[in-house]
Amino acid sequence: MLTYLHIPYCDSKCHYCSFNSYVDKFDTRKAYMDALHRQLKFELERFEAKKGSIETLFIGGGTPSTVAPELYEPIFTLLQPYLQEGAEITTEANPNSATASWIEGMQALGVNRISFGVQSFDEEKLKALGRAHSPKQAKEAITLAYKLGIAHISLDLIYNYRGDTKTLLHSDIAQAFELPIDHISAYELTIEEGTKFTQTPEARQENEALAFFVADRIKERGFEHYEISNFGRYQSRHNRGYWELKDYIGAGAGAVGFLKERRFYPQNDIHAYISDPMRISEELLSADDLLTERIFLGLRSAVGIESAILSESMRTRAETLLAENKLHRKGSRYFNQNYFLSDELALYILG
Repeated sequence: MLTYLHIPYCDSKCHYCSFNSYVDKFDTRKAYMDALHRQLKFELERFEAKKGSIETLFIGGGTPSTVAPELYEPIFTLLQPYLQEGAEITTEANPNSATASWIEGMQALGVNRISFGVQSFDEEKLKALGRAHSPKQAKEAITLAYKLGIAHISLDLIYNYRGDTKTLLHSDIAQAFELPIDHISAYELTIEEGTKFTQTPEARQENEALAFFVADRIKERGFEHYEISNFGRYQSRHNRGYWELKDYIGAGAGAVGFLKERRFYPQNDIHAYISDPMRISEELLSADDLLTERIFLGLRSAVGIESAILSESMRTRAETLLAENKLHRKGSRYFNQNYFLSDELALYILG
């Protein structure tokens, strides 16, 4: 079982961000973390959590580094008995708010992995994306986390922003590998409804070749490409758990939970959530829904697809792709060799 906590506070709203986050609600932080604690207690019962049953904990956002470690402490105290020994405990962080005292405080609570929202080491691109940090701050924050003993460090990069070139992206990747990281998430810019970039859709450029260029440059430096946007010497156990459709608690305004065939959606509005964190809507997924998800997620990652879950006609189509060298097989599982074709392959198998 996995656990995800959503922290909906940000110093600034990035122009591409569609996540549930606020730049003007910092006065609600204590009340919000109290509500998060209440929902978590409820979810631990609903999921029938046992001692040592939580494999991974991921704190995302928003920007988790805008909330002081002291406010996280009651939540970690609540979760501690349920965390497996050696659990992967990740927090996202922004370079401008991940101070030494914040990193030390989170590490003392048990955090052993930090994912930094860097996006680029190009000053002009960072400003255009609406990021609040500088390239220098990004490098200093990552180096600091390493010196303080954080075991696993990841950073995010964005590509296919208007004006991105192979030269710029090669520089971003080269500077990333000068830092003590063991993981990179490289995301293609997408224009999401409700974001600032909706008004300027030309902020995104269409250049499929850059996806392959970015992947190849990262892989040639020794990081394994284990999901369409993820690379590393270390592979995030939390991410892999999602792709394997493991049960996961989702706590916080805008989080999502999953248990067997049900999805859970707490309220998005921060004030409504604080007032009633147990007001949660449910979605029942059919067997076909779950099969479709397993196929899509399996083909866009190193998880693959177990042949036994496929119908006879789906297996026939998978075997066709195998014969055409578009899939390969190990034991009873099919694996995709080109994640950038994953959706097309999934749709073909589904028929």
